[in-house]
Amino acid sequence: MTDQKKVIFNDVTLRDGMHAISHQYSKEQIAELTRVLDDTGVDIIEATHGDGLGGSSIQYGFSKETEKDIITTAVENVKNAKVGVLLLPGIGTIDHLKRAREWGASVVRVATHCTEADVSEQHIKAAGDLGMDTVGFLMMSHRAEPEQLLEEAKKMESYGASTIYVVDSAGALTMDDTRRRISLFKENLSTEIGFHGHNNLSLGVANSIAALEEGAGRIDTSLAGMGAGAGNTATEELVAVMNKMDIPHSIDLYKAMDAAENIMKPMMRRPVQIDRLSLTLGYTGVYSSFLLFAERAGEEYGVDPRDILTKIAEMGAVGGQEDWIIGVAQDLAKEKKQDSVTV
Repeated sequence: MTDQKKVIFNDVTLRDGMHAISHQYSKEQIAELTRVLDDTGVDIIEATHGDGLGGSSIQYGFSKETEKDIITTAVENVKNAKVGVLLLPGIGTIDHLKRAREWGASVVRVATHCTEADVSEQHIKAAGDLGMDTVGFLMMSHRAEPEQLLEEAKKMESYGASTIYVVDSAGALTMDDTRRRISLFKENLSTEIGFHGHNNLSLGVANSIAALEEGAGRIDTSLAGMGAGAGNTATEELVAVMNKMDIPHSIDLYKAMDAAENIMKPMMRRPVQIDRLSLTLGYTGVYSSFLLFAERAGEEYGVDPRDILTKIAEMGAVGGQEDWIIGVAQDLAKEKKQDSVTV
Protein backbone atom coordinates (compact mmCIF):
# COMPACT_ATOMS: atom_id res chain seq x y z
CA MET A 1 0.00 0.00 0.00
CA THR A 2 2.97 2.29 -0.44
CA ASP A 3 1.28 4.10 -3.33
CA GLN A 4 -1.52 5.28 -1.03
CA LYS A 5 -1.60 8.95 -0.06
CA LYS A 6 -0.97 9.88 3.56
CA VAL A 7 -3.85 8.96 5.85
CA ILE A 8 -5.34 11.85 7.82
CA PHE A 9 -5.73 11.13 11.53
CA ASN A 10 -8.66 12.81 13.27
CA ASP A 11 -8.06 12.48 17.01
CA VAL A 12 -11.13 12.22 19.26
CA THR A 13 -9.43 11.95 22.67
CA LEU A 14 -10.86 15.34 23.68
CA ARG A 15 -14.36 14.71 22.31
CA ASP A 16 -15.33 11.02 22.37
CA GLY A 17 -13.00 10.71 25.34
CA MET A 18 -15.28 13.10 27.20
CA HIS A 19 -17.88 10.32 27.45
CA ALA A 20 -15.49 8.11 29.41
CA ILE A 21 -15.08 10.70 32.17
CA SER A 22 -18.60 12.18 32.14
CA HIS A 23 -17.28 15.23 30.25
CA GLN A 24 -15.05 16.32 33.13
CA TYR A 25 -11.74 17.18 31.46
CA SER A 26 -10.26 20.28 33.09
CA LYS A 27 -8.67 23.14 31.15
CA GLU A 28 -5.28 21.97 32.36
CA GLN A 29 -5.91 18.44 31.08
CA ILE A 30 -7.21 19.75 27.76
CA ALA A 31 -4.11 21.90 27.36
CA GLU A 32 -1.74 19.04 28.19
CA LEU A 33 -3.50 16.54 25.96
CA THR A 34 -3.66 19.00 23.08
CA ARG A 35 0.08 19.62 23.27
CA VAL A 36 1.02 15.95 23.34
CA LEU A 37 -1.46 15.07 20.60
CA ASP A 38 -0.08 17.83 18.43
CA ASP A 39 3.42 16.55 19.10
CA THR A 40 2.51 13.01 18.00
CA GLY A 41 1.62 14.37 14.58
CA VAL A 42 -2.17 13.98 14.43
CA ASP A 43 -3.77 16.12 11.74
CA ILE A 44 -7.03 17.14 13.45
CA ILE A 45 -7.87 17.37 17.15
CA GLU A 46 -11.59 17.33 17.90
CA ALA A 47 -12.50 19.20 21.09
CA THR A 48 -16.05 19.55 22.36
CA HIS A 49 -18.45 18.01 24.83
CA GLY A 50 -18.89 14.31 24.02
CA ASP A 51 -22.24 15.04 22.39
CA GLY A 52 -20.83 17.95 20.44
CA LEU A 53 -21.62 21.64 20.41
CA GLY A 54 -24.44 22.49 22.81
CA GLY A 55 -24.13 19.08 24.47
CA SER A 56 -23.41 20.36 27.97
CA SER A 57 -26.89 19.99 29.45
CA ILE A 58 -28.92 18.21 32.09
CA GLN A 59 -29.86 15.49 29.58
CA TYR A 60 -26.35 14.63 28.39
CA GLY A 61 -24.34 15.79 31.38
CA PHE A 62 -22.68 19.11 32.10
CA SER A 63 -19.05 19.48 31.10
CA LYS A 64 -16.54 20.73 33.67
CA GLU A 65 -15.45 23.58 31.40
CA THR A 66 -17.47 25.84 29.14
CA GLU A 67 -17.66 25.18 25.42
CA LYS A 68 -15.61 28.29 24.78
CA ASP A 69 -12.88 27.22 27.18
CA ILE A 70 -12.70 23.71 25.71
CA ILE A 71 -12.27 24.98 22.16
CA THR A 72 -10.05 27.98 22.85
CA THR A 73 -7.77 25.98 25.13
CA ALA A 74 -7.23 23.46 22.33
CA VAL A 75 -6.68 26.22 19.77
CA GLU A 76 -4.14 27.98 21.99
CA ASN A 77 -2.10 24.82 22.48
CA VAL A 78 -1.73 23.50 18.92
CA LYS A 79 1.18 24.28 16.63
CA ASN A 80 0.41 22.14 13.58
CA ALA A 81 -2.91 20.31 13.94
CA LYS A 82 -6.30 21.77 13.07
CA VAL A 83 -8.95 21.95 15.79
CA GLY A 84 -12.30 20.41 14.97
CA VAL A 85 -15.74 20.23 16.55
CA LEU A 86 -18.73 17.89 16.36
CA LEU A 87 -22.26 19.13 15.78
CA LEU A 88 -25.44 17.07 16.11
CA PRO A 89 -28.41 18.97 14.61
CA GLY A 90 -31.05 19.20 17.31
CA ILE A 91 -28.39 19.57 20.01
CA GLY A 92 -26.03 22.06 18.39
CA THR A 93 -27.19 25.02 16.31
CA ILE A 94 -25.74 27.17 13.57
CA ASP A 95 -25.12 29.85 16.19
CA HIS A 96 -23.02 27.35 18.15
CA LEU A 97 -21.12 26.64 14.95
CA LYS A 98 -20.47 30.31 14.25
CA ARG A 99 -19.08 30.81 17.75
CA ALA A 100 -16.85 27.75 17.43
CA ARG A 101 -15.48 29.19 14.19
CA GLU A 102 -14.82 32.52 15.91
CA TRP A 103 -12.94 30.67 18.67
CA GLY A 104 -10.63 29.07 16.13
CA ALA A 105 -12.17 25.73 15.11
CA SER A 106 -11.64 25.07 11.40
CA VAL A 107 -13.12 21.56 11.00
CA VAL A 108 -16.69 20.47 11.75
CA ARG A 109 -18.29 17.05 11.60
CA VAL A 110 -22.07 17.32 11.21
CA ALA A 111 -23.44 14.13 12.73
CA THR A 112 -26.82 12.49 12.18
CA HIS A 113 -28.31 9.06 12.71
CA CYS A 114 -27.48 6.92 9.68
CA THR A 115 -30.98 7.27 8.18
CA GLU A 116 -31.52 10.96 8.92
CA ALA A 117 -29.02 12.86 6.77
CA ASP A 118 -31.81 15.25 5.73
CA VAL A 119 -31.50 17.14 9.02
CA SER A 120 -27.89 18.08 8.26
CA GLU A 121 -28.52 20.23 5.19
CA GLN A 122 -28.63 23.66 6.83
CA HIS A 123 -25.68 22.93 9.09
CA ILE A 124 -23.44 21.54 6.34
CA LYS A 125 -24.22 24.51 4.09
CA ALA A 126 -23.59 26.96 6.92
CA ALA A 127 -20.24 25.33 7.67
CA GLY A 128 -19.28 25.65 4.02
CA ASP A 129 -20.21 29.33 4.09
CA LEU A 130 -17.94 29.73 7.12
CA GLY A 131 -15.04 28.24 5.15
CA MET A 132 -14.73 25.18 7.37
CA ASP A 133 -13.51 21.72 6.43
CA THR A 134 -16.99 20.16 6.47
CA VAL A 135 -17.58 16.49 7.18
CA GLY A 136 -20.77 14.41 7.10
CA PHE A 137 -20.85 11.91 9.98
CA LEU A 138 -23.34 9.02 9.65
CA MET A 139 -23.68 7.58 13.16
CA MET A 140 -24.78 4.03 14.01
CA SER A 141 -23.90 2.96 10.47
CA HIS A 142 -24.58 -0.70 11.31
CA ARG A 143 -28.29 0.15 11.48
CA ALA A 144 -28.50 0.79 7.72
CA GLU A 145 -27.74 -1.61 4.88
CA PRO A 146 -24.81 -0.42 2.73
CA GLU A 147 -27.06 0.70 -0.15
CA GLN A 148 -29.30 2.71 2.17
CA LEU A 149 -26.28 4.25 3.88
CA LEU A 150 -24.94 5.31 0.48
CA GLU A 151 -28.18 7.15 -0.31
CA GLU A 152 -27.83 9.09 2.95
CA ALA A 153 -24.19 9.84 2.15
CA LYS A 154 -25.21 11.19 -1.26
CA LYS A 155 -27.49 13.66 0.49
CA MET A 156 -24.60 14.95 2.59
CA GLU A 157 -22.45 15.16 -0.53
CA SER A 158 -25.13 17.23 -2.28
CA TYR A 159 -25.26 19.61 0.69
CA GLY A 160 -21.54 20.31 0.34
CA ALA A 161 -19.72 17.92 2.68
CA SER A 162 -16.19 17.29 1.40
CA THR A 163 -15.68 14.15 3.53
CA ILE A 164 -18.26 11.58 4.62
CA TYR A 165 -17.78 9.06 7.41
CA VAL A 166 -18.99 5.56 8.10
CA VAL A 167 -19.42 5.77 11.87
CA ASP A 168 -19.46 2.58 13.94
CA SER A 169 -20.91 4.25 17.03
CA ALA A 170 -21.78 0.93 18.68
CA GLY A 171 -18.62 -0.94 17.73
CA ALA A 172 -20.97 -3.45 16.08
CA LEU A 173 -19.54 -3.72 12.55
CA THR A 174 -17.50 -6.70 11.44
CA MET A 175 -14.67 -6.32 8.92
CA ASP A 176 -16.94 -7.47 6.09
CA ASP A 177 -19.61 -4.96 7.18
CA THR A 178 -17.00 -2.21 7.09
CA ARG A 179 -15.62 -3.23 3.70
CA ARG A 180 -19.05 -3.30 2.10
CA ARG A 181 -19.90 0.21 3.28
CA ILE A 182 -16.55 1.85 2.56
CA SER A 183 -16.15 0.23 -0.88
CA LEU A 184 -19.64 1.35 -1.89
CA PHE A 185 -18.82 4.90 -0.80
CA LYS A 186 -15.54 4.80 -2.71
CA GLU A 187 -17.24 3.66 -5.91
CA ASN A 188 -20.10 6.15 -5.79
CA LEU A 189 -18.99 9.34 -4.02
CA SER A 190 -16.60 12.06 -5.10
CA THR A 191 -15.88 13.06 -1.50
CA GLU A 192 -13.10 11.90 0.79
CA ILE A 193 -14.19 8.95 2.94
CA GLY A 194 -13.61 8.47 6.65
CA PHE A 195 -14.11 5.76 9.26
CA HIS A 196 -14.82 6.09 12.98
CA GLY A 197 -14.56 2.87 14.99
CA HIS A 198 -15.24 1.67 18.51
CA ASN A 199 -13.63 -1.36 20.06
CA ASN A 200 -16.61 -3.06 21.71
CA LEU A 201 -16.08 -6.26 19.69
CA SER A 202 -12.28 -5.87 19.73
CA LEU A 203 -12.37 -4.86 16.05
CA GLY A 204 -11.38 -1.18 16.19
CA VAL A 205 -7.98 -1.67 14.56
CA ALA A 206 -9.15 -4.44 12.21
CA ASN A 207 -12.08 -2.38 10.95
CA SER A 208 -9.89 0.70 10.52
CA ILE A 209 -7.42 -1.29 8.41
CA ALA A 210 -10.31 -2.74 6.38
CA ALA A 211 -11.58 0.80 5.79
CA LEU A 212 -8.14 1.97 4.67
CA GLU A 213 -7.77 -0.97 2.31
CA GLU A 214 -11.11 -0.08 0.72
CA GLY A 215 -10.13 3.54 0.16
CA ALA A 216 -10.84 5.55 3.30
CA GLY A 217 -8.51 8.51 3.65
CA ARG A 218 -9.43 9.67 7.16
CA ILE A 219 -9.41 7.60 10.32
CA ASP A 220 -10.54 8.45 13.85
CA THR A 221 -8.41 7.35 16.79
CA SER A 222 -7.70 8.33 20.37
CA LEU A 223 -4.84 7.86 22.83
CA ALA A 224 -5.16 4.47 24.55
CA GLY A 225 -8.57 4.22 22.88
CA MET A 226 -10.02 6.88 25.22
CA GLY A 227 -13.70 7.04 24.34
CA ALA A 228 -17.20 5.75 24.93
CA GLY A 229 -17.88 2.07 25.53
CA ALA A 230 -14.72 -0.01 25.12
CA GLY A 231 -13.19 3.07 23.58
CA ASN A 232 -12.22 4.16 20.10
CA THR A 233 -9.55 2.70 17.88
CA ALA A 234 -6.33 3.28 19.85
CA THR A 235 -3.90 5.55 18.02
CA GLU A 236 -0.77 3.74 19.10
CA GLU A 237 -2.19 0.31 18.19
CA LEU A 238 -3.37 1.35 14.73
CA VAL A 239 -0.12 3.18 13.95
CA ALA A 240 1.93 0.11 14.86
CA VAL A 241 -0.11 -1.99 12.41
CA MET A 242 0.04 0.69 9.71
CA ASN A 243 3.82 0.87 10.06
CA LYS A 244 4.09 -2.88 9.51
CA MET A 245 1.89 -2.54 6.43
CA ASP A 246 3.75 0.51 5.04
CA ILE A 247 0.61 2.68 5.09
CA PRO A 248 1.74 6.33 5.09
CA HIS A 249 0.75 8.70 7.89
CA SER A 250 2.22 11.47 10.02
CA ILE A 251 2.18 9.90 13.49
CA ASP A 252 5.29 9.25 15.60
CA LEU A 253 4.65 5.79 17.06
CA TYR A 254 6.87 6.16 20.14
CA LYS A 255 5.40 9.55 21.02
CA ALA A 256 1.88 8.13 20.69
CA MET A 257 2.84 5.14 22.86
CA ASP A 258 4.35 7.37 25.53
CA ALA A 259 1.42 9.79 25.54
CA ALA A 260 -1.05 6.91 25.91
CA GLU A 261 0.91 5.22 28.69
CA ASN A 262 2.17 8.20 30.67
CA ILE A 263 -0.55 10.80 30.26
CA MET A 264 -3.83 9.34 29.04
CA LYS A 265 -4.12 6.17 31.11
CA PRO A 266 -3.52 7.93 34.46
CA MET A 267 -6.41 10.30 33.60
CA MET A 268 -8.90 7.48 33.08
CA ARG A 269 -11.50 7.20 35.83
CA ARG A 270 -12.71 3.83 34.57
CA PRO A 271 -10.41 1.63 32.49
CA VAL A 272 -11.36 1.94 28.82
CA GLN A 273 -11.42 -1.74 27.96
CA ILE A 274 -13.55 -4.59 26.74
CA ASP A 275 -15.56 -5.87 29.68
CA ARG A 276 -18.93 -7.58 29.87
CA LEU A 277 -20.83 -4.31 29.59
CA SER A 278 -18.90 -2.77 26.69
CA LEU A 279 -18.95 -6.13 24.91
CA THR A 280 -22.74 -6.11 25.27
CA LEU A 281 -22.81 -2.74 23.50
CA GLY A 282 -21.11 -4.18 20.43
CA TYR A 283 -23.03 -7.45 20.54
CA THR A 284 -26.45 -5.77 20.72
CA GLY A 285 -25.53 -2.71 18.65
CA VAL A 286 -26.21 -0.02 21.25
CA TYR A 287 -24.71 3.47 21.08
CA SER A 288 -21.40 3.41 22.96
CA SER A 289 -22.08 6.48 25.08
CA PHE A 290 -24.95 4.62 26.79
CA LEU A 291 -22.46 2.56 28.83
CA LEU A 292 -22.09 4.78 31.90
CA PHE A 293 -25.80 5.64 31.92
CA ALA A 294 -26.76 1.94 31.92
CA GLU A 295 -24.16 1.14 34.55
CA ARG A 296 -25.48 3.81 36.90
CA ALA A 297 -29.14 2.89 36.29
CA GLY A 298 -28.41 -0.79 36.88
CA GLU A 299 -26.84 0.00 40.22
CA GLU A 300 -29.62 2.37 41.24
CA TYR A 301 -32.49 0.02 40.40
CA GLY A 302 -30.79 -3.28 41.19
CA VAL A 303 -30.94 -4.77 37.70
CA ASP A 304 -28.30 -6.13 35.35
CA PRO A 305 -27.15 -3.29 33.06
CA ARG A 306 -26.72 -5.86 30.28
CA ASP A 307 -30.48 -6.42 30.41
CA ILE A 308 -30.99 -2.67 30.12
CA LEU A 309 -28.78 -2.47 27.03
CA THR A 310 -30.43 -5.51 25.43
CA LYS A 311 -33.87 -4.01 25.93
CA ILE A 312 -32.69 -0.64 24.63
CA ALA A 313 -31.40 -2.40 21.51
CA GLU A 314 -34.74 -4.12 20.98
CA MET A 315 -36.44 -0.72 21.23
CA GLY A 316 -34.16 0.68 18.51
CA ALA A 317 -32.72 3.51 20.61
CA VAL A 318 -30.30 5.88 18.89
CA GLY A 319 -27.87 8.55 20.07
CA GLY A 320 -29.64 11.24 22.05
CA GLN A 321 -32.15 8.86 23.68
CA GLU A 322 -30.21 8.22 26.86
CA ASP A 323 -33.31 9.23 28.82
CA TRP A 324 -34.91 5.91 27.81
CA ILE A 325 -32.48 4.08 30.06
CA ILE A 326 -34.12 5.12 33.34
CA GLY A 327 -37.55 4.02 32.15
CA VAL A 328 -36.19 0.67 31.01
CA ALA A 329 -34.37 0.15 34.32
CA GLN A 330 -37.55 0.94 36.26
CA ASP A 331 -39.59 -1.52 34.18
CA LEU A 332 -36.99 -4.25 34.66
CA ALA A 333 -36.94 -3.61 38.41
CA LYS A 334 -40.75 -3.95 38.56
CA GLU A 335 -40.60 -7.20 36.59
CA LYS A 336 -37.89 -8.50 38.90
CA LYS A 337 -39.97 -7.63 41.96
CA GLN A 338 -43.11 -9.26 40.50
CA ASP A 339 -41.15 -12.41 39.64
CA SER A 340 -39.82 -12.68 43.18
CA VAL A 341 -43.34 -12.27 44.63
CA THR A 342 -44.70 -14.92 42.27
CA VAL A 343 -41.97 -17.37 43.25
